[in-house]
Amino acid sequence: MEKFRLLRSSAVPLPIENIDTDQIIPSRFLKNTSKVGFGKNLFRDWRFNPDFVLNNPLYVGKILISARNLGCGSSREHAIWAILDYGFRVVISSFFADIFKENALNNGLLPIEISEIFLKNIFETVIQYPKSIINVDLENQNVFFENQTEKFNINFYKKTCFLHGSDDIEYLANLKKEIDFFEKKNKLILRN
Repeated sequence: MEKFRLLRSSAVPLPIENIDTDQIIPSRFLKNTSKVGFGKNLFRDWRFNPDFVLNNPLYVGKILISARNLGCGSSREHAIWAILDYGFRVVISSFFADIFKENALNNGLLPIEISEIFLKNIFETVIQYPKSIINVDLENQNVFFENQTEKFNINFYKKTCFLHGSDDIEYLANLKKEIDFFEKKNKLILRN
């Protein structure tokens, strides 16, 4: 997992509610267990429409902005892999499906929930001005956009993993000395 502290990027607006994981990555592309190569099939069935936002060269960036309830439907890590493999590092919405949000956090995609009002403002501005920049400050848990700031919540442990660039296994491996010390200390206590 890459370290994440600050991100300054333009964004891709997707003002559609209730996008399920099968729309993000259709099930016919789920044969691989490697995390690479899924980006080319992100929103595959929607990309046949020439007006779909990913077909518009005006909209680029490392931030995907979605309407409410992104990632509903079946639990599918492949959806996260596709979003990451396409090049996004952050998804912003007013609400994420719980399993989607956990899968995102576990795989290095930062899901940020903001208010409906702030989300609407971002959509309106980015759609009209595609080069608009959004600043994400994970350390202080802030999103800055057009002279507005809004705080977002994130689990402290997951925030720590993002800041250090480590997944759950790497995080525990980095604590090996402390774990060994704890075990030795407790063995001595139990023997006495």
